[in-house]
Amino acid sequence: MTEQKEVKTQPVSLKSLLTPSKTVSIDYPGYDGFSVDLTYLSREELVKLRNKCMKQKFNKKTRAFEDSLDEELFLVEYVSSIIKGWTGLKYNYLEEFLLVDVSGQDPEEELQYTAENAELLMKNSGDFDQWVTDTVGDLENFTQSK
Repeated sequence: MTEQKEVKTQPVSLKSLLTPSKTVSIDYPGYDGFSVDLTYLSREELVKLRNKCMKQKFNKKTRAFEDSLDEELFLVEYVSSIIKGWTGLKYNYLEEFLLVDVSGQDPEEELQYTAENAELLMKNSGDFDQWVTDTVGDLENFTQSK
């Protein structure tokens, strides 16, 4: 009679599979050649980012400290965490995002990515802000093979 040994394998821990972020290049719809390098952040990373931007303010009515979000700091931290670069943002495209004077620029030349340019575009263009927020919030954009 032969004995069969049961081989027990340890279950894989989901924690070992988690990735806190992933960056992909995504084409901005309707603008030929314009793509943005966006980073998906896990919920845990977003909570850390939000907590980093919390400030305590004293409320005179309740005579207690209350937490409040420093929205300016949050925007700066959020943009630097999720927008890692872009290519193909032509000066003539900018006129469709926000009110700018690009008369001194070649309309086919590109505005280079800088953290400051990304912040200003997010702060001043509702369309760009909405697209970035929607795109980063859709996990499917970061799980498909491109």
